[in-house]
Amino acid sequence: MELNFLAISKKSVYTLLILFIGLTFTGEFRSDAQVIPPDEIQALQRISAKLRIRQWNVTPDSCVTGQGLNRTIPIPDLDDALSGVACNCTFNASTICHVTNILLKSLSLEGELPDDFASLTFLREIDLTRSFLTGSIPKSWASLPLVKLSLVGNLIGGTIPIEIGNISTLEELLLQDNNLTGTIPGELGKLRGLKVVRLSGNNFTGRLPETFANLKNLKDFLIGGSGITGRIPGFIGEWTGLERLDMQGTNMEGPIPSNISLLRNLKELRISDLNVSSMNFPDLQELTKLEELVLRSCSITGPIPRYIGEKMPKIKTLDLSFNRLTGDIPETLARLTNLQFMFLTNNTLTGQISQWLSETRFNFDISYNNFNGTSETSCRENNLNRISSFPAQPANSVAWCLKKDLPCPGKSKYYNLFVNCGGPEFFFKGEQYEQDLNVMGSSSFSSTYKWACSSTGDYVGRSIKREVQIPTSNSVVDLYSTARIAPFSLKYYGRCLRKGSYNVTLHFAEIMLTQDQRNNTLGRRIFDIYIQGKRIWKDFNIAEAAGGVGKGTVKECNATVTGSTLEIHLYWSGKGTTSVPQRGIYGPLISAISVTPNFDPSTGLSAGTIAGIVVCSFVVVLLVLTVLWKLGYLGGKDLKDKELRGLELQTGYFTLRQIKAATGNFDPANKIGEGGFGPVYKGVLSDGSVIAVKQLSSKSKQGNREFVNEISMLSALRHPHLVRLFGCCIEGNQLLLIYEYMENNSLARALFGPEDGRIKLDWPTRFKVCLGIARGLAYLHEESRLKIIHRDMKATNVLLDKDLTAKISDFGLAKLDEEENTHISTRVAGTIGYMAPEYAMRGYLTEKADVYSFGIVALEIVSGKSNTNYRPMEEFVYLLDWAYVLQEQGDLLELVDPSLGANFSEKEAMKMLNIGLLCSNPSRILRPAMSAVVSMLEDHSPVQAPLVVRGSMTDHLRLKAFEKLSQDSQTQSSLYSHDSRTQEISMDGPWVDSSISLPIKEKTKNDSSTSRLLPDLYDVNMD
Repeated sequence: MELNFLAISKKSVYTLLILFIGLTFTGEFRSDAQVIPPDEIQALQRISAKLRIRQWNVTPDSCVTGQGLNRTIPIPDLDDALSGVACNCTFNASTICHVTNILLKSLSLEGELPDDFASLTFLREIDLTRSFLTGSIPKSWASLPLVKLSLVGNLIGGTIPIEIGNISTLEELLLQDNNLTGTIPGELGKLRGLKVVRLSGNNFTGRLPETFANLKNLKDFLIGGSGITGRIPGFIGEWTGLERLDMQGTNMEGPIPSNISLLRNLKELRISDLNVSSMNFPDLQELTKLEELVLRSCSITGPIPRYIGEKMPKIKTLDLSFNRLTGDIPETLARLTNLQFMFLTNNTLTGQISQWLSETRFNFDISYNNFNGTSETSCRENNLNRISSFPAQPANSVAWCLKKDLPCPGKSKYYNLFVNCGGPEFFFKGEQYEQDLNVMGSSSFSSTYKWACSSTGDYVGRSIKREVQIPTSNSVVDLYSTARIAPFSLKYYGRCLRKGSYNVTLHFAEIMLTQDQRNNTLGRRIFDIYIQGKRIWKDFNIAEAAGGVGKGTVKECNATVTGSTLEIHLYWSGKGTTSVPQRGIYGPLISAISVTPNFDPSTGLSAGTIAGIVVCSFVVVLLVLTVLWKLGYLGGKDLKDKELRGLELQTGYFTLRQIKAATGNFDPANKIGEGGFGPVYKGVLSDGSVIAVKQLSSKSKQGNREFVNEISMLSALRHPHLVRLFGCCIEGNQLLLIYEYMENNSLARALFGPEDGRIKLDWPTRFKVCLGIARGLAYLHEESRLKIIHRDMKATNVLLDKDLTAKISDFGLAKLDEEENTHISTRVAGTIGYMAPEYAMRGYLTEKADVYSFGIVALEIVSGKSNTNYRPMEEFVYLLDWAYVLQEQGDLLELVDPSLGANFSEKEAMKMLNIGLLCSNPSRILRPAMSAVVSMLEDHSPVQAPLVVRGSMTDHLRLKAFEKLSQDSQTQSSLYSHDSRTQEISMDGPWVDSSISLPIKEKTKNDSSTSRLLPDLYDVNMD
């Protein structure tokens, strides 16, 4: 057989040259006769045109001359780009050449996978690795006699065609790092000749097919980060020829099956982040050929087996981190002369640290354990990372960095922190960010007086620098030009911080992944973010959050320092892609960190004390001013002006000229709606910032003092899921409030507004919105300095920004809640259909009233229907009633919005519906706290079963409450017009609920005299 191979790899270049010369001189190379058939030339030309392959210029003798098809393009620091074609020229007396292999690697092509490859009927290999291709895998390719199909690192979507299972010649199927979805077809189990299957880094669902038990010739099986569920199947024990098994970051359940011990040819075993409560260390003592053993975050208990050091002499990497291992580190591990990387961090190991560990020249990490004894070593010692591995006591036996939680060795005097991660010292928004340029390896720790950093892990298949910098010509500059990265664990610590609440702001920009000409990001970097040991953000994707690569994005949250250390932990749980744009691009990445206090550092007073002083001072001043005004010593207008002027000192201030310029002198064309306080305008400041301006109407009856004072309080609240108040403007008789602009209007408009104004919210967005609302309410109730009850939680008071992030607005009826009060008895105010029964009937107000309202909103998000306007039958007053009926019938999923079709997660939908019913329970005591709701939505805790029996006394009480409100609304109409602050007049209005305000006659013992109204934000039409 005569074969002409063109540009297959760098290593083959010299061999091909010798073969070419040899065949030429022996006369066996008949270049004048060997041609490509016309139909194959046409197929190659069509492929070239559709994929825009600039390297191709196909001619009939291209197989012989090599011209027009083959080319190697060197790329610094990356795998070379390659255009290569191989032919078999033995047909028809060696006059015809058929194309058998096509390699197009790292060429940045354009277009979808073409069917035209199927016209090359002798094709045995298709390799389109890292070429930016889209579309789905053509079914027609199943007709080819393929031996290898490689589509690694593209943007291919859809499902794997079941027809691929008919390619009986297939030995290698490499589809990792794409966007493939659906279940893995069981038909692949028919391919008994398969040796390599790589499906990692996709979005598959379901279990591994049972037919895979037939794949007994497998040598390489990768399924990491793919979304596969179910238990690890026992049939993998039948793959006795397997040399590499990778199951990192799936959704699979443990334990690891015992027959894994039969895989005696395994060289690499990687399993991580299993869904299992606990498991024993698997029996691996027969796996004597292992070179890499990774069992990370698998909830493994018990001691480290001593046979690892006795029977696995070839081990180079041992990663048992983030488990619950106990006992000492076996001395037998010292025998592993090939061991280069050992990660035992975050276990509960005890005993003393042996000398062989302390003297290692390799990368060992034993941090976050419970070793005993003393240590004379400093924080920096060789390549052994042992931070936070000893008890905090006794006080002086070990260095501060070796003690649990890294306590401050002196006085805790710092109250802020600014770090430019992986970059030089830099000034940003008036703050000096400290440099972070230390070279860090696989088990490294560095520190300054104010902060420290710890990095753990090694990249699979490639050595990557831990500090990243992009060229200054990139669109992202300054703070986002650099970043610190790590393979799977990166921790930053704020040191010697004063006790109290802090705002933690994390800056990110994806500066390693790339995108194609259509701005599609090639690859997915996914990791989790923990603050003070609590997971705050799961499966965070920088490029997705920022809207592309090279763009900055910020995540904020509040954290409490009870000792002296703040811990920020970024952890890769095995998800996302790992080999695009090159091998080893994965793991956490961060650009900068800023930490600022939520307290006044100059006074040293706690937030609660300051809040108490503010409230008490206000009451005293108000009483004095009231007496003086009654006696005629003070004029109303002068007093009002002084109060309004005082606001300038407490919040951002804008001049009237600025606001007029921004809104076109309040041009009616810029009017975007009307709230309870007056009209709202869209404006653009001179620096390009888009704002919303609320103008206090002369018709508004809100008292200026209360309005101004509570606005100043609200300006101190910051949370990603609260609409932000930028400031105010007070000039003459004008009182203006300036807020951030919400591009996508309200949740109500998106769900059940006019057809032409609705936004199509897919299921992931709905779930994200629901979780965002829950986090915002949890902040108001439990995390903010001022504990606040919103009182008017509904879909019209949830606004959506450009990224469809939910932000709670309209605080016109909000109340301050004092921690020592069990509840507040107050005038009833809110929206019928969203008010909790105990509050609607008796004015008994706790944060559980907001929980009830949230439950209603959650049902609306799932169903796409308004609670007050949807009546499937005459006997059902609200959506909630219908939900009760469906729950009793076991048909709760019928409530899901029909517009979603089948494109939603049944599991998540049931979770949200059950949470909605749980939160809207008529019994206040049975409703969960909002922090518990967040935990249930994030799968940190199970969803409690709703305990509601329809038709019971609770239904009667709820309906009675609303009948009372209806009757009162007829006798108190004058009061509504005076006190209704959130009654909206919307330009798109039919879905806007009217809020009411009624007096409550009861007073209870725990009535809070210091509870006052907070101002509303806006709920307007934002076009």
